Amino acid sequence: MLRLYEQATRAANAAISVLILGETGVGKELLVQSIHAQSARARESLLSLNCAGMSETILEGELFGYERGSFSGAHQARAGLFEAVDRGTVFLDEVGELTLSAQAKLLRVLENRTVLRLGARKETAVDVRFLAATNRDLTRAVENGTFRRDLLYRLNGFVLTVPPLRERRTEIEPIALHCLKRAFRELGRLETPHIESEALRSLREYSWPGNVRELRNAMERAAVLCTESTICRDHLPPEILSSARVPVVASFAAPCTPTGTDMPLKLAPDAAHVPPHASVLDEVRARTRTLERARIVEALARFDGNQTKAARALGLSRRTLVARLGQYDLPRPRKTKDEKPS
Repeated sequence: MLRLYEQATRAANAAISVLILGETGVGKELLVQSIHAQSARARESLLSLNCAGMSETILEGELFGYERGSFSGAHQARAGLFEAVDRGTVFLDEVGELTLSAQAKLLRVLENRTVLRLGARKETAVDVRFLAATNRDLTRAVENGTFRRDLLYRLNGFVLTVPPLRERRTEIEPIALHCLKRAFRELGRLETPHIESEALRSLREYSWPGNVRELRNAMERAAVLCTESTICRDHLPPEILSSARVPVVASFAAPCTPTGTDMPLKLAPDAAHVPPHASVLDEVRARTRTLERARIVEALARFDGNQTKAARALGLSRRTLVARLGQYDLPRPRKTKDEKPS
């Protein structure tokens, strides 16, 4: 990561186009912001475009602009976003999702640094720097005919690859604490959050398929569940606990209070006992099911059996909550008046 940021700094000081590769959620946009902030264009605008949701109409009308009378409703000329961000930076997120037609139009801008408004006869010069990111293999896309080779050559003047979070274990703790502090601030809490050692070990053991974005979501959830300033394992999502390979400490049977109440959750007697010969992983899974069952019972009690509100508080869909009721052999409450049938 130190080499990556060093390379990003070098790229920032040049006018070259930069292509950032990496899995979804690894922090490609943060690297883009860092490059722009260190560049000579830092005082100008940074325009972020999600290419996955970019239709042909948006591409032409919004990015290139149009002249008066070029189509029905065009009562006056309008400059496109490329003109509006002149002397700034354009970030093309998920550039691999562009259609071939959109790629051709973008290539013209990259090659000539000009845009042609809809209905115009003369091109307008623009001075913008392009940064792009994708989680796709663009070389393979070129071979498959879904991405233009000439556009790839224009975009990959300087390539940076962001490794997944599972290969950056030492960053998990500082990133988690950063996300917790922000989540605490958004909740209006002034405490400085801490992560207990067993919870931190669980975070380090998890594979993080969603990378930094998944870690941020997990910390936001933990901040909501935590009533004090220390995040413990009980506040982590079940999928993190179920995949952990660490021994379960004795204090796990007396969990932190993750629901905002002052009373600890009561463990269900039929699920609290784990045979002494069970493996560590089986024990973790069993105790995770115990906690989830107890949280469901508590949430339903807190909202007087309202399944919709209980599911929202638990971070589940109502359909998933209903499935969990059957899984844990819990009686399904009658629907309240303000609930819709599932």
